[in-house]
Amino acid sequence: MSQARLMDGTGLARRIVEETAKRAADLTERTGVAPCLATVLVGEDPASVTYVRMKQNRSRKAGIESRHVALPAGTTTDELIGTLTELSADPTVHGILLQHPMGHHIDERAAFEAIAPEKDVDGVTLASFSAMSFGLPGFASCTPGGIMRLLDEYDVDPAGKRAVVVGRSAILGKPVGMLLLGRDATVTYCHSRTADLSSVVREADIVVAAVGRPRLIRGEDIKPGAVVVDAGYNPGNIGDVDFDSARERASLITPVPGGVGPMTIATLLAQTVEAATRQTGG
Repeated sequence: MSQARLMDGTGLARRIVEETAKRAADLTERTGVAPCLATVLVGEDPASVTYVRMKQNRSRKAGIESRHVALPAGTTTDELIGTLTELSADPTVHGILLQHPMGHHIDERAAFEAIAPEKDVDGVTLASFSAMSFGLPGFASCTPGGIMRLLDEYDVDPAGKRAVVVGRSAILGKPVGMLLLGRDATVTYCHSRTADLSSVVREADIVVAAVGRPRLIRGEDIKPGAVVVDAGYNPGNIGDVDFDSARERASLITPVPGGVGPMTIATLLAQTVEAATRQTGG
């Protein structure tokens, strides 16, 4: 069997950002209002600081204003909720991104729930998860939303397929499973307590690896012809899938980096412009 084709998230993300920039410019011209994304960061975790800065730069290139709120590491849950409530009530802010992790002393779920659903462009609130689960209007979690767009780009129809999601986080594993279920896939969730993970993965037509363990999924675990989406990112640009061996068996596979990562940010920007359009009536 020939090697799997690469699913180029970088190229698709570039096109999405270009389309988003045009939509942002059109909205500003029609309404006089530029879309605005507020980023909130607690503390100075180096990776988070870099990630937020990258999102700000990408926002500006897409014609989206960026407002950054930097809070000290000692910020309490109540103080963070106060900041997010203010941003939710601010009509000049259309989308809110709360960067995580935030520190063990903060109630992360309570903080997320302080974001107004109409401004939850990162898809982290219970309202957004419910919308994803029931197929209602709302904003998808950005990485799952990006994964679905990537599958569509490569004509992967989940209907009738067996999809295995390895990982059950609230903003990646669980929502991507619900989005796949909404597209008529038969979905199995796997996690740290799953017995004989390899045997479950071998049954999958679509594998989404999202557990944060380097090279957990090996080539021998992949069903010949399966579609492999590696949403893991570990130090050294290593995914959750052993890329070289998996590529020998899969039909399509995402590289790390250059696969799922760029799609996450592109989805965030696209959803910010969509939020601004809804809020301005534009």
